[in-house]
Amino acid sequence: MDTPQNNAAQISAYPSSDEITLDHRPLLHPLFKAHPHGISEFTFANIRLFRKAHNYRVSRLEDGTIFIIGSDANVRFFMLPFGIPAKASLEKLFADFAYMKAASETDAHQMTALGYAATEDTDNFDYLYLRKEQADLSGRRFHKKKNLVNLFLSTYKCEALPLIDTNVRDAFEILDGWLARHDGRGDYDAAKEALVAMETLALCGGIFHVNGKGAAFILGEELTADTFVIHFEKSTGEYPGLLQHLNRSFAQILPPKYVYINREQDLGDEGLRRSKQSYRPVGYVKKYKISPIKPYSAA
Repeated sequence: MDTPQNNAAQISAYPSSDEITLDHRPLLHPLFKAHPHGISEFTFANIRLFRKAHNYRVSRLEDGTIFIIGSDANVRFFMLPFGIPAKASLEKLFADFAYMKAASETDAHQMTALGYAATEDTDNFDYLYLRKEQADLSGRRFHKKKNLVNLFLSTYKCEALPLIDTNVRDAFEILDGWLARHDGRGDYDAAKEALVAMETLALCGGIFHVNGKGAAFILGEELTADTFVIHFEKSTGEYPGLLQHLNRSFAQILPPKYVYINREQDLGDEGLRRSKQSYRPVGYVKKYKISPIKPYSAA
């Protein structure tokens, strides 16, 4: 019987590598779903949608282990979401790449035992929230958020709908409105592609209309059995309290099996960090950079 790992030969053997296409989803999606550590990068949708931003490609080691190649600011890295290979393969990878990215705590312990250095990559820690807390906004910790939601609902007429093909045109307009308010493109291209490929990538979201006009959308997917990850939250920026309402409403409609919501990382952006902190995370999914001999430094 064919299994995803048995079909690894579909991937070029290292040092060759392949562009990540939708044709890879039947192979890679089940492998990512089996990843136990809830790292937001490790879904097929994320790797596919951000392949241009991080120059992601996919390759295969001699023992069949599939891994991801990438580069940020012209510094090359690799990621091992599907397991740590033999020491000889690791030595070859570290000879060709500056560091290993997005290692889990478990992987970091394993790599340090093998003689490598592990450094916390705090800018890329994922923020974890309790779904029920975000749905209820109860208590003093969420007093300001709840007041913003109440003010918004008392001021505007808002309709929330599932984000599906029949209203995705409104989401494109929201995304264009978001882009018009920002200096750079940010994750615009990835978000646009996500809207085009929602069904193929098994993404789920909602769209919010204010006074009959598209104003905000949210889009994500199941990350683990008890965690839903939010990949995109976009608004036109016209309505104070709308994003707080969006986050609360989406948490309310998520199935109870999702104990946690993962809102990804802050990337070291202070404004984004303050915003994510304001929703009172209950923890973080820690990630590590792994390097030989001494911790990796971009300097």
